[in-house]
Amino acid sequence: MPTPAMPPRIEGRRRDRRGRGPRGPLVPPALGASRVPRARFERLVAGAIARLERSWSRELEDIDVGVEDVPTSDPATWEVNGVPVGQAFGRSAGQKARITLFRRPLEARAADADELAILVLDVLVEQLALLLGHRPEDIDPGYGT
Repeated sequence: MPTPAMPPRIEGRRRDRRGRGPRGPLVPPALGASRVPRARFERLVAGAIARLERSWSRELEDIDVGVEDVPTSDPATWEVNGVPVGQAFGRSAGQKARITLFRRPLEARAADADELAILVLDVLVEQLALLLGHRPEDIDPGYGT
């Protein structure tokens, strides 16, 4: 049985499945939509740091806070109970102490933007408390509420 002839392929054209026209970007590249979630998350982290700096500015000077999309694929031995949402690393060999918050696991746990802001603050408070040897309630009296 003969097969129907395939139409000639037009170079530079994307697939036209089901005759709906060529695929194109959903958002123009100039708008930077792919950067929006990360930028929004980084603003949440900056806001949480600003809130904590009111009381802990001297301690926060010696700590770098960073954002990663996901944790490494090799979890530490103490991280076997799930995906970490943040990590704290103490000062070592001339390096400042640092806190890393993981964007995607935090976003997955939050139902909306308000809950994400609270979760970011709580995780930052927990990691800071771990580094400074305090209880989270001592770092932020509103912790966990």
